[in-house]
Amino acid sequence: MGMRVERSTALLAMILANQARDPKKRPEPYTVEDFTPHDKDDKPISLEDAKATWA
Repeated sequence: MGMRVERSTALLAMILANQARDPKKRPEPYTVEDFTPHDKDDKPISLEDAKATWA
């Protein structure tokens, strides 16, 4: 259920951000994915693989 709440909140954030967006400064509109950092279709990676990307 947590991800659905995050996604619905991100949708509201996207709408508000696009209403206030200056098209000259940011020509591309915001997407829901811009506001859902944890909603990925990627498979989880191992802790060792994650540590390797930190360096």
